Amino acid sequence: MLHIAIFGDLFVRAAILEETLRRHLEPLVGPLHCAAMELGYPDEPAQHNAEIREFVGRPEDVIALAADAEIILSHMPPITEAVLARLSGLRVIGCTRTEAVNINVAAATARGIPVMIAPGRNARAVAEFCVGLIVAETRNLARGHAALAQGIWRSDLYRFDRAPRELHGQTVGLIGFGHIGSLMPELLRPFGVRVLAYDPYVADAVFIARGAERVFDMDILLAESDIVSLHARVTPETRGFIGERQFRRMKRGAYFINTARGPLVDYDALYRALTDGHLAGAGLETFAQEPPTPDSPLLRLPNVTLTPHIAGCSQQSVYQAAEMVCTDIAAWIVGRTPVNCANPATLATALRWPL
Repeated sequence: MLHIAIFGDLFVRAAILEETLRRHLEPLVGPLHCAAMELGYPDEPAQHNAEIREFVGRPEDVIALAADAEIILSHMPPITEAVLARLSGLRVIGCTRTEAVNINVAAATARGIPVMIAPGRNARAVAEFCVGLIVAETRNLARGHAALAQGIWRSDLYRFDRAPRELHGQTVGLIGFGHIGSLMPELLRPFGVRVLAYDPYVADAVFIARGAERVFDMDILLAESDIVSLHARVTPETRGFIGERQFRRMKRGAYFINTARGPLVDYDALYRALTDGHLAGAGLETFAQEPPTPDSPLLRLPNVTLTPHIAGCSQQSVYQAAEMVCTDIAAWIVGRTPVNCANPATLATALRWPL
């Protein structure tokens, strides 16, 4: 009987992970022995260290639950090199995230342990949210709500000099055209906007199929867009790549939207561009530090709409992530090639069923 350790939390529920894994594996290998626990995310904030990031929980709890496990199915537990060294029977890890940043993938690779992931699990959730954030920021929805909730009727928002522009006829520039960015043209098209997109790693055919105008120079996109929306991944190349020069390349009166990641942006430079009037406003879903400190100056600006990193949250994204990872674990067990493996070099040598 296969022994499974399941690490869910208050978002990716352990019961959903277990039900999905049983549905995929039991027809292949028979009954499973599952041990499960739920960590405190999102009520408990994610931690970071020099080895892994965005994890919740203690390594010793992972070792205790997974001591006899051949498979780990997880969301955010810390799976470090020291943890892996204690799990001698472990053969495969499923991580229901876009990237397995809470797992030392190099250490897993050295031990021949494949790590299955779920890239794009919440792409539609984030894309839908991004469109909502664009509308909320450019049309004063959040400002109107915040004032009225305090009993203030902001008739000044109807003055001509404060009136926003309709989205129709404007240009939206997308930086990054992967799982999320490539969904944006479809969602924006009904508004009648022009969509530009920049991503040097995506083939021409993808831009054409998705209905975006490809731009090969990010400076051109910045200069021509009324709204710039960020959809890139954090890499050594993109960390802090939107800063003072990029904000000054944007049109005066343009808007900046970030539903990607905080480390991509120099927020001090953004603050200056917002306070000196170069940018009309910003919609910010992610921050340099999360949660931001209560005295963060960005939280006090009147021309910013803020949300607490919730764009990727949907019930469908949980079920989709579980389905993607469990499908790949089942494929690996019967000798087929998984679709989404973070360390595919392990697939040629990793032990399969029977374990």
